[in-house]
Amino acid sequence: MNLSYFTHSAYIYGLLGGLLIGIAAAMFVLLNGRIAGISGILAGLLQAGKGDKIWRIMFMLGLVAAPFAYQAAFDLPAVTIEAGTAQLLIAGLLVGLGTSYASGCTSGHGVCGISRGSMRSIAATLAFMTAGFITVYLTRHLLGL
Repeated sequence: MNLSYFTHSAYIYGLLGGLLIGIAAAMFVLLNGRIAGISGILAGLLQAGKGDKIWRIMFMLGLVAAPFAYQAAFDLPAVTIEAGTAQLLIAGLLVGLGTSYASGCTSGHGVCGISRGSMRSIAATLAFMTAGFITVYLTRHLLGL
């Protein structure tokens, strides 16, 4: 399928992606009564009881499979990673540590929590975003990484 008529605005993909994420999160909570927080789903997979593992495995497989399904129908954009391996490892560890301290990640707090009006999620998302802004400023502008 050719989506060339959308190319006049690069923002249309963000809008469509955001709509799909919102719809999926709403369906997940309405149909399963659970928050679609990725770190919580993954952590629960490592600790879950017998009856709780299948849906978590399927959810995580869906996250991994989605880009491949998209690629079957559309061209994927070029991926550019402007960080070295050490930076990526440190960043991943810090994100994992942050989600542990915040009792959730941007998908749980930022997408699901804010939409429910959770003050804790609003505070956590503000902290995530502030930390991200500061990190970009420090690494790109002050340290030149």
